[in-house]
Amino acid sequence: MENWKIFTTSTDGRPGGEQHMQIEPQSVIPVVQEEMHVDKQQIETGKVRVAKTVSTENVSVDVPVIQEEVIVTKKPVNLYIDTPPPGVRQEGDTTIISVVQEVLVKRLLLVEEVHITRHRTETTATVNETLRKEEVTVNRATGL
Repeated sequence: MENWKIFTTSTDGRPGGEQHMQIEPQSVIPVVQEEMHVDKQQIETGKVRVAKTVSTENVSVDVPVIQEEVIVTKKPVNLYIDTPPPGVRQEGDTTIISVVQEVLVKRLLLVEEVHITRHRTETTATVNETLRKEEVTVNRATGL
């Protein structure tokens, strides 16, 4: 805010009577605004050397190995039957399939049964393998 002084005088130079006002500024205050411009530039401050090495390691791992063995056994029955033979059936781990043969008399003769038994064993095998591993090193280069 500016400060102003006000002087009053009369037309004949004496106090009172007709007065005129004269306003004079005491001081002037300039208003200033600053602006800024920002700029960037890249400066090389150094260099680095990057190296990658691969190392290997032999490892042994035990893994389960499943082996299945199927045993097929034919059991002779040689029995004449009047009804259709039983279908494929399961008794425990054994699957039984009936085999029939027609004879001239038109009667069914149960010739044999085929028994299929599955035995499953599980063992452990050791697997040897070479594993690779990469490592990176970063060193500041000097004298460049």
